[in-house]
Amino acid sequence: MIVLGLTGSIGMGKSTTTAMFADHGALVWNADDAVHALYARGGAAVEPVGAAFPGVVVDGAVDRTRLAEALGRDDTAFRRLESIVHPLVGAGRLADLEAARAAGTPLAVLDIPLLFETGGDRAVDAVVVVSAPEAVQRARVLARPGMTPERFEAIRARQVPDAEKRRRADFVVDTGESLEATRARVAEIVGMVLSPDWKRPARTLSPASETPHT
Repeated sequence: MIVLGLTGSIGMGKSTTTAMFADHGALVWNADDAVHALYARGGAAVEPVGAAFPGVVVDGAVDRTRLAEALGRDDTAFRRLESIVHPLVGAGRLADLEAARAAGTPLAVLDIPLLFETGGDRAVDAVVVVSAPEAVQRARVLARPGMTPERFEAIRARQVPDAEKRRRADFVVDTGESLEATRARVAEIVGMVLSPDWKRPARTLSPASETPHT
């Protein structure tokens, strides 16, 4: 099974692109969704996170607003959170990949927003970067409810710049054109990586390459 890491800055069209990979039969695994599930009622992270950060669990689930406030009060808090959540996320990801491999799934796509920031690019067969012109990105993000230019810039400042992501990518999907063009590029990538002639780099899958998002 080929494992692709997919990433891209805010507003680049990652969700649309991963859905297109799923249309080709790929397993799509989303890091943010995995963390949300761990924080939800009955999630494996609720009890340990509640013990580490008293007051952040409300009605049996981690309250992300309260957690963010707790993280802001203590410079060491984020590392404590990572030590709890990373192993759980990694174990879930590996279990999903093993199940897909056992089922004969030929392709898996790991949607990890901070792939480069956390070193996750070393844990996959190849990296797909979803990109778009800056003007398109800005318009998409500022159209979101509650988003402001200041918040957009603050988020973007924490991410590896788009130009650097593109430079480090094995494949780039430009979503600034039509959906048809994006769909065609995804189909092209799928065809390439599933070809018997495709040469993939030798990499070892790491069990924990995601950063939890609050």
